[in-house]
Amino acid sequence: MTVLAADVVAKVVRSAGQAPSLHNSQPWRWVFGGDHLDLYAVPERMLPTTDPTGRQMLLSCGITLGHLRTALTAAGWRTTVAYCPDPNRRTHAATVRFARHPSVTDDERDRAEAIRERYTDRLPMRPPTGWADFEKVLRSTFDPADAVLDVVPEAGRAVLAHASSLTAAVRYRDAEYQSELMWWTGIADPDAGIPESALLSADERARVPLGRTFPLTEHRPRRTALPDAATVLVLSTDSDRRADLLRGGEVLSTVLLECTVAGYATCVLTHLTEYPRSRDIVRDLIGDTALPQALIRVGRAAPDSDREPRTPRLALGQILHITG
Repeated sequence: MTVLAADVVAKVVRSAGQAPSLHNSQPWRWVFGGDHLDLYAVPERMLPTTDPTGRQMLLSCGITLGHLRTALTAAGWRTTVAYCPDPNRRTHAATVRFARHPSVTDDERDRAEAIRERYTDRLPMRPPTGWADFEKVLRSTFDPADAVLDVVPEAGRAVLAHASSLTAAVRYRDAEYQSELMWWTGIADPDAGIPESALLSADERARVPLGRTFPLTEHRPRRTALPDAATVLVLSTDSDRRADLLRGGEVLSTVLLECTVAGYATCVLTHLTEYPRSRDIVRDLIGDTALPQALIRVGRAAPDSDREPRTPRLALGQILHITG
């Protein structure tokens, strides 16, 4: 039986906990059983109005699963995953088993380091220079059977802006959604949610027309007069089945970390896939039979700008349980 040391488990689960999630809800829990790690979705952290089916909860679990596997690889362990191993327990997302593999490449170490460096950048971005070459490399880092990645053409940005405004208009009239949004951005929990310092001003939000409509804030001007020129990606899966969402989340983890290694800033957008009509608009735009799960803005932060502050994270004891 291959057993991980407790300090390795703590380190890789902390890394997994850095994964982005809907409103930073962090809807996951890891259980360590000596020779394996079990990943469970935590419905109590699900947002019932924003994510009524739990689709984004599972996508988030896939991202944390991808981060964990990346961290284990850099620590010298190869992993195998059983997805949704217990059909009678729908919250049991995955079981991860591992075997010692001490040969670690610089690329694998860089990707694990990117977990610490990655952050969500909601501000306007400069174009991602060198994108054409990077895109070829990026597509080689994941199995296209797990997810489809489309690049939105420049002409499609107006269509996405329309879909974003349509979603915002529908959500504006949804009192339960607004209440949920205010809770997660006003936040009663200091270890979750989106802090006020990460919100945008009216001017900043106007220059990122694809962004989710969060409450506005006032602060010193940032990236003034910079229109958003980020490249927009759409990540899709074959279906909304649990295993497909988990695999799609793993691919999203890979995309975010590879972009970070390349020096790009990123921002995951899911509001365009929450409302059925806007999701259909995105699907029609990319002309794919797969189902859009998330959009990713990729670009470069202005060289003289400050990074947005990191969002808080749950303590290790809240996301890891060790049995035996």
